[in-house]
Amino acid sequence: MSKDDGRQRVTIEDVAKRAGVSTATVSRVLNKTANVSPKTVALVETAVDELGYVLHTAARILSNNKTGNIGIILPATSNPFLTSLLESINQYAIANGYNLLIYATTAQASIRGGVPIPLNEDNTDGLLIFSNSVDEQTLFYLHRRQFPTVLLYRTPPQGLDVPCVLLENKNGARTLIQHLIKNCGHRRIAFMAGPPENQDSYWREQGYREALAANNIPFDPNLMGTGAFHDWKAKEQIEQWLDQGLIFDAVFAGDDTAAMAAIVTLQRAGKRVPEDVAVVGFNNDTMSEYINPPLTTVHAPTGAIGRMAAKQLLQLIRGEPAEKKTLFDTEIVVRHSCGYKLAVKPYVDAEEHL
Repeated sequence: MSKDDGRQRVTIEDVAKRAGVSTATVSRVLNKTANVSPKTVALVETAVDELGYVLHTAARILSNNKTGNIGIILPATSNPFLTSLLESINQYAIANGYNLLIYATTAQASIRGGVPIPLNEDNTDGLLIFSNSVDEQTLFYLHRRQFPTVLLYRTPPQGLDVPCVLLENKNGARTLIQHLIKNCGHRRIAFMAGPPENQDSYWREQGYREALAANNIPFDPNLMGTGAFHDWKAKEQIEQWLDQGLIFDAVFAGDDTAAMAAIVTLQRAGKRVPEDVAVVGFNNDTMSEYINPPLTTVHAPTGAIGRMAAKQLLQLIRGEPAEKKTLFDTEIVVRHSCGYKLAVKPYVDAEEHL
């Protein structure tokens, strides 16, 4: 053991001696740079635990030219959806020997002007880029640098060949609106869109429009608003519609955060949900089943999406091929907020009517 600031510091030589293997073997186990037998891995890990050895980041960088970090760039906002996504990515990263660095930006990050990108080759081995949090020019720059990059909830721009992990939005939204019309009897259905230029919001709107057209309901631009995937913005939009005297019997809120804010805002205005106005969302966030009334929504496998994106990125970092496009399906979750139990008596499983 060597001395570090007057204290005894466990070295890799100490671990090797305790495990009965070479220092090179210990290095391979700790840095995961080569295949080592499970028995040897167990010996090294036991020695590490018993001695309290800590792998120093600087030594790791020198040994394999890796930082041991992956990064994610995403909008500076907090909601249950992003919490679930980040938790799944972080758990996968840790399980595979990596740390997750998070950069939340209030505007689109770019290599030229605007918001700079603090996560790069100096401090990460690869990047996950959420939605449109980074501009196209920067995406092309990262690709030219051959820097491992995976897009989340966004397809790459034309001419750029990088992996992306996506959610199927249009069919889920169309099925949800079809349910409101056919099973619940709603016709005046308002839609609160997500942020401008958000790909998920765009396809959810297309599903909304297609369901209206399929049921011979004319599209009414007055029933289009913005929830921006934010509670405060959804609250403002509902209050604006109510002040205008707009007539609507249902609200498709675009995501669950906006939907739950819509429910509370309507109730504070004296409206009953779903008796006066039905409300539905998208994502099936953790709290959606606990709000009163429980929220009808579209289930999105957020955790699985996060894990897949992290897996694809680590494959790129290791020099392995990754799937260019991974698309996750959705399914409708029927609860009380859509008014289905009021429309169908006696109550029958909603899936039989979809």
